[in-house]
Amino acid sequence: MKTALLITLFLPILLLACRKDSFITSADANISISADTLHYDTVFTSVGSVTQSFKIFNDNNQKLRLSSVKLMGGTSSPFNINVDGFATSEATNLEIEANDSLYVFVQVNIDPATGNLPFIIRDSIQISYNGNNRFVQLEAWGQNAHFLRNKEVISGETWTNDLPYVIQGYLYVAHNQTLAIEKGCRIYVHADAPVIIDGTLKVNGGKDTIDRVYFNGDRLDEPYKDFPASWPGIYFRTSSHDNVLNYAVIRNAYQSIAMENPSPNVNPKLTLNECVIDNSYDAGIIALNSSITATNCLVSNCGKNVALVKGGDYTFTHCTIASYSNNFIQHKDPVLLVSNTDGTSTATLTALFRNCIFWGEGGELEDEVIVIKSSIDYVNFDYNLWKVKTPPQDIITAGIINNQDPQFDSINVSKNYYDFRLTKKNSPAIDAGTNTSITIDLDGALRPAGLKPDLGCFEKQ
Repeated sequence: MKTALLITLFLPILLLACRKDSFITSADANISISADTLHYDTVFTSVGSVTQSFKIFNDNNQKLRLSSVKLMGGTSSPFNINVDGFATSEATNLEIEANDSLYVFVQVNIDPATGNLPFIIRDSIQISYNGNNRFVQLEAWGQNAHFLRNKEVISGETWTNDLPYVIQGYLYVAHNQTLAIEKGCRIYVHADAPVIIDGTLKVNGGKDTIDRVYFNGDRLDEPYKDFPASWPGIYFRTSSHDNVLNYAVIRNAYQSIAMENPSPNVNPKLTLNECVIDNSYDAGIIALNSSITATNCLVSNCGKNVALVKGGDYTFTHCTIASYSNNFIQHKDPVLLVSNTDGTSTATLTALFRNCIFWGEGGELEDEVIVIKSSIDYVNFDYNLWKVKTPPQDIITAGIINNQDPQFDSINVSKNYYDFRLTKKNSPAIDAGTNTSITIDLDGALRPAGLKPDLGCFEKQ
């Protein structure tokens, strides 16, 4: 009796074990695939791409045999696959345990092309089992480019907008040499590739989006395309002089602009006109006893937006300098630090900020503007809006709007979307400036002649 009872109890278990060890062969067997399409944003020819992957799930209570996982373009495809740890163009007789899965990894490498426009590359992966075929689509945008490794400008050069420029190793402009970059150029810089200027950098961008000159990291795939510190930044060293950036957009660097020591002549070491500096991990602009003239510039969401230390000579007119804590950078430092010292030594400081906005949110800062100076230094804030609880001492001020939200057009931290234009009629920054010789804004739109302009880099239209 006991024997019969034990057989009765264990028979279902044995049957279930045997069932799991057997293969399901029905055409009705279920599998699920974690992606139906893998999309690769712009991949520069000859560089390759980040590897993406998807999983194939066996949703059955029995083992499943995949007759094949096949790259339809075969060995001539620009895509490469790795199936369950094996690099191949077709894997066969793959076993997946009941309620288990396997990985398929996919990379794309695009051969150089003669065209200068993006082109699309497509292929697919066929997954065959029990007489069924399922497909995962592959799609990549490829583009040819100028690939520059350890590039040294030792004689004057001009870059034109024929192809993007991909910088690997480093880019160096030698003493007394000039690199001119024409409108519409796109410069993509690798993670370990600094841009070092001992000579002169001239950026000649235009007001239209397509005509601006862009500096960015060379990872354009998700999620890396929005990561700060994707590349080191632009460094203007001691001998550098007469640098002018017009309509430049510098994003996702570690330090977008770093510079040291005064200009070797009477001109500003760096002139920034209608520039955007955004999402720099450490600093948007960091200057050590140097000289900058900035007009209609936006410096946003950087670890330190603007840090001007150990003295120098600076003029910022119609600039918006703003930060919001987000998923990439926590707002911990004031958006503007002006100091005559670096902690070890001091130098004379002269600074004028006119018609600017200094604002930050999401951190614990009460003072977004910090000034450290001696009695002989000159620091003037002339018609500005700032977020400050304790105003800086021993400075010149006029027309200050204190702790009033500038009411930017759209701020959505969760979606990483920021529009710093002044479109809301109740913004305190509208018509709050003083007249200057500046006739346009960051968009290239006209500022009102003879009337009070708006504060910041954008004029309400």
